[in-house]
Amino acid sequence: MIRYEKFLQIKNYHESRRLTVPQIARALQMDSRTVARYLAQEHYERRQTARRKSKLDPYKAEVLRLLETHPYTATQILQRLRETGFKGGFSILKEYVRKVRPPRTPAFLTLSFAPGECAQVDWGQYGTIPVGNTTRRLSFFVMVLCYSRKLYIEFTLAETMEHFLACHEHAFEFFGGVCAGIMVDNLKSAVLQRAMGAQPVLNPRFKDFAEHYGFKIIPCGVGHPQSKGRVENAVGYVKKNFLAGAPLQDFKLFNPAAHEWLASVANVRLHGATKQQPAELFAKEKSALQPLPLRPYDLGQLKPTQANSRFRVAHESNAYSVPAEYAGKRLTLKVYPEHLCIYHEDKLIARHTRSYERHCDYEQEDHPRPLLAERRKAQDQKLLRRLLTLSPQAEAFFRGLEERRCNAASHVRKVVALSEIYGQTHTARAIEDAVEFQAFSSEYIAQMLEQRQRFLPEPSPLCLLRAHDLLELDLPEPDLTPYRAPADEATQPPSGENNEPRTEPR
Repeated sequence: MIRYEKFLQIKNYHESRRLTVPQIARALQMDSRTVARYLAQEHYERRQTARRKSKLDPYKAEVLRLLETHPYTATQILQRLRETGFKGGFSILKEYVRKVRPPRTPAFLTLSFAPGECAQVDWGQYGTIPVGNTTRRLSFFVMVLCYSRKLYIEFTLAETMEHFLACHEHAFEFFGGVCAGIMVDNLKSAVLQRAMGAQPVLNPRFKDFAEHYGFKIIPCGVGHPQSKGRVENAVGYVKKNFLAGAPLQDFKLFNPAAHEWLASVANVRLHGATKQQPAELFAKEKSALQPLPLRPYDLGQLKPTQANSRFRVAHESNAYSVPAEYAGKRLTLKVYPEHLCIYHEDKLIARHTRSYERHCDYEQEDHPRPLLAERRKAQDQKLLRRLLTLSPQAEAFFRGLEERRCNAASHVRKVVALSEIYGQTHTARAIEDAVEFQAFSSEYIAQMLEQRQRFLPEPSPLCLLRAHDLLELDLPEPDLTPYRAPADEATQPPSGENNEPRTEPR
């Protein structure tokens, strides 16, 4: 069987070029009998081949009946045909079901929105990223204005309520206003419950946030993500255009890079649907946005907690300190995306930077100070009791320290340490001397103990080799002239004076 193009070529060689059958056969590398047969045909006719019987032929009527009864899948139909003796394969059945019931492409209406009427929001995820000693899932929040398609994205390490609200707040500040409605998916941060035929139960926290900013919450239908197709497409666009192949490894770099990408790429590109730049359309939409409220919304999430014996509060596997006097007490934890606040009743007692690592302990310097002071005081009392047991005069010595020294506890510690080195007896004697001489100081005690420990070497004994002649020692008579001369000069009268005796008046 030859193709239609080959048949036309044979006819052309014979009618236009006047070639014979052998010449056409040599030119087209065909058999002469085949060329002659097709030259004898006036029109191209496809060879009719006998159709091979299929194992499914006896069961096609049953397949049609099942499809008319219920929209079964090919797998379900195969299970039922097996029970009736069908020995064929799954592929011929699936091909026949697709031929009888071709797949239908769902059709959706194109939604149109006025400027400032609505915005769509959603979360996206893109793998994990290292954060300190652990890894976290990388999430990003997307808000797109339905009219202008202007885009806002923000990367986070969690998708909790405080992050959800903070991302909304930052998006409103980025756009410089608030849309009349926000279209959200049925996530728990927005919708708590969705019953058939009933109004959705909104999250009271998100509802209060919406009332503060003045927008209406528009939940999508369950199983209908196409109703917020603008933000669904935006999530995919962020993954393909910004995140794919991005060399970023530090989470701190993601949001600055994203803001630069929004300004230079995403919001100035020619949008495929509007055929205009989102930045140009936003210039018309900005005036239709509602103004921002005068005061920001309190994003903190309140959670009851209790401090343990180590005066720590646990949050997301991390421990944060509180002042030591609140150990074991019930407290209130207020969680923000960037920091944590801890309250006792209505009093703020601690504030920490929120950590996204795991199994870390964070302690502020002033929190253990009362406990350390209490322990130091107890230790000083113990040392004072030891000092008072050294000598009966120890109490008078301590009173003198308190009167004359501003750091009496330090002197007590040094004196007790000296007693362990020199012994209790010598230290007690030094304390008695200090009281007697009114020298109230640990330095005086140390000096006294050190001086009394200095022993001069004893003189060696005189060794007598001979008993009689070594005792007959002849010592020269000492010369006292140097000592007498000053005395004689003192008794002589000075020169030029009368040496006669003076007569004292009576």
